[in-house]
Amino acid sequence: MKILVVGGGGREHAIIMKLAESKRVKKLYCAPGNGGISRYAECFDVKATDIVGMVDLAKKLSADMVVVAPDDPLVLGMVDALNAEGIMTFGPDKAAAAIEGSKVFSKELMKKYGIPTAAYEVFTDSAAAVEYLKKQNSYPAVIKADGLALGKGVIIAQNEEEAVNAVHEMIDNRKFGESSARIVIEEYLTGPEVSVLSFTDGKTVVPMISSMDHKRAYDNDEGLNTGGMGTVAPNPYYTEEVAKECMEKIFLPTVKAMNAEGRTFKGCLYFGLMITPKGARVIEYNCRFGDPETQVVLPLLDSDLCDIFEAVYNGTLSDIDIKWKNEACACIVMASGGYPLSYPKGLEMHGMDDKGQVDNVFVYHAGTKYENGKFYTNGGRVIGVTASGTDLPSALEKAYGAVEKISFENAHYRKDIGKKALAALK
Repeated sequence: MKILVVGGGGREHAIIMKLAESKRVKKLYCAPGNGGISRYAECFDVKATDIVGMVDLAKKLSADMVVVAPDDPLVLGMVDALNAEGIMTFGPDKAAAAIEGSKVFSKELMKKYGIPTAAYEVFTDSAAAVEYLKKQNSYPAVIKADGLALGKGVIIAQNEEEAVNAVHEMIDNRKFGESSARIVIEEYLTGPEVSVLSFTDGKTVVPMISSMDHKRAYDNDEGLNTGGMGTVAPNPYYTEEVAKECMEKIFLPTVKAMNAEGRTFKGCLYFGLMITPKGARVIEYNCRFGDPETQVVLPLLDSDLCDIFEAVYNGTLSDIDIKWKNEACACIVMASGGYPLSYPKGLEMHGMDDKGQVDNVFVYHAGTKYENGKFYTNGGRVIGVTASGTDLPSALEKAYGAVEKISFENAHYRKDIGKKALAALK
């Protein structure tokens, strides 16, 4: 098979490397790709959101399958356009992708079908939102932009001043464009967070190995929210008991709810969960593989990803036995100094081989470019240095050992990835 992967980050690099293991895959393409991906797949300069361009490219390449990995093209309806041309795709259609594309839609879905989540209210008027905040007078408060905002559309306000500022920034100043014309204000939940990615064909749900993301920019969960500074898998807080509860009360009910709404979800459905003292709650849904969760989950997959993608498309997921390695995996994100705000690009990177790799680990490239035999930074999150091991301490030791071998000016990474997970294991 010839497979085209849409996107250009670490997640797409992880998908490509797992597909490359399949005996069924003859050729891998990626658009737009990045420097690291270009060493393993043929890349094309087509934007991930260019639906017409991507459909044309898939036809020109005679691609047997297209994997639409990022949220934006899914929410815009790229899968619908590819399916209309008779091209096999992995990813939900536009109607189903609304589960991530609109926070308001997903919260109302959960309320309607009794799926456990945080209490919330929706606002389009800043004065009404501020009035509500003052009446509730409960902090921290969580304020979310309705639409997509590159993983940065959630503000956890510690006090009234921060909350009021967030409301005005989003609604009045359109901080995230039309994505923040509507906002959700919800109660702040406490407990360990768990990410569970799952394969689903709209009938069967197969959860992948759980993971723990680290969203804040700095150690000890300080600083601004980012797209994710590192991950570990499995997540020790996601016990067999919690997994059973989630399957019964969250995973299957969500898929059934989407079917009932005429929005059958086929693809990777991501559950962002919090294990509260009152049980598991949904914090958010994503309509695709998480980034950087994919970088620690897919290395642990012991089955053919191509077979799984095809079964999801054909609605035959229940026929496949999906196996996982009994190992742990850790990913440390090396970011540009200044991320997630402003940062330079085009800085030369050192310490990697001509494939952008380091011995004993795998380096997933997120924001790099490759020119004249050298790698340069080309984004906020630059690479995800990833290692597997028999247990989490050994995976973390390998990953951090490799991070020390790689350098670029003002490289920034957290020194405490996996610390909470290690504490839970003791």
